[in-house]
Amino acid sequence: MSTNSILVIGAGELGTAVLEGLAKHPDLTSSSKNNTTLSVMVRASSLRDDAAADPAKRRHNAYLRDRLGVSRFVPGDIGHDSVEYLAAAFRPFDTIICCAGFGDAFPAGTQLKISRAVLLAAAAAAAANDSNDGKPKKRFLPWQWGMDYDAIGTGSAQDLFDEQLQVRALLRAETKKKAGTGTGTSAVDWVIVSTGLFMSFLFRADFGVVDLPHQMVRCLGGWDTRITVTTPRDIGTMAAEIALRPGEISNRVVYVAGDTVSYGRVAELVEERFGSGSGAEAAFKKETWDREFLQRKLAESPGDVMLKYRNCFAEGRGVAFDMEQTVNRQRGIVLQDVQSYLKEMEL
Repeated sequence: MSTNSILVIGAGELGTAVLEGLAKHPDLTSSSKNNTTLSVMVRASSLRDDAAADPAKRRHNAYLRDRLGVSRFVPGDIGHDSVEYLAAAFRPFDTIICCAGFGDAFPAGTQLKISRAVLLAAAAAAAANDSNDGKPKKRFLPWQWGMDYDAIGTGSAQDLFDEQLQVRALLRAETKKKAGTGTGTSAVDWVIVSTGLFMSFLFRADFGVVDLPHQMVRCLGGWDTRITVTTPRDIGTMAAEIALRPGEISNRVVYVAGDTVSYGRVAELVEERFGSGSGAEAAFKKETWDREFLQRKLAESPGDVMLKYRNCFAEGRGVAFDMEQTVNRQRGIVLQDVQSYLKEMEL
């Protein structure tokens, strides 16, 4: 029986959700679990076990090890370690799932570096073992948990998105190069999973769409503009599903969504959950942030990260996926929608 050694990069909110999804997946039964190993890459400072160690990190590592079955903690700093160091760390693993490295917390180019390291590790592993029957040796799920960056395109208001497109271009070029040279299948089988916005982000007051403390709901672009949202827990569930049961999913973009809703529908659901009840005056005020307004604001404050996000979402392009095209809908997997998420929230 074949083995599958899985490395998850990062053990924050998303990394932990992915590890939980893997540990709870039906394929990891008592009979097959011995053939799948779970490992996680974290900074070496998170692995200290002396008096100076962070107690919260020690408890979290114990949870990963004792409750989720993580068998190995791999030290690595994706922001500062070299491509060569990361490639050596990645080489022993069959499946690599990146759950860290996006945003201002990491140097620009971190996702490209991780992707290059995966390609380098795969090439080295393939060169050392030619009896692979033409099958990719490694599966790679990069950090693309977000929008359909192809649809958004380069030069958007959120400049962080351009690097995501560069990662896609790098992976596609590798696949195309192998096919064009006739040297066989690429040593990496990659899958990009577009998930929309983290659902919790929709309800962050600083994002501005649902501001519960001030009882305000705003639309970005217009009330008919749609947005896709998914909880990290459900992203973890679907990442595990795609990693363990890929089926025909190979070297392409797929979609996952907890819900795709208009801002108008979000306002209705918020009012239903926290408003004054049927027939009463609406408890929540509504405000429109249309594209022209947001563009003016961004021109006034070009470095404002939230304004960059708001402008992209106001465009409505690449930020909303039809539910019928999602892997979860196609496989009959029910994920949490906005209405049920609101039921769990309190003012």
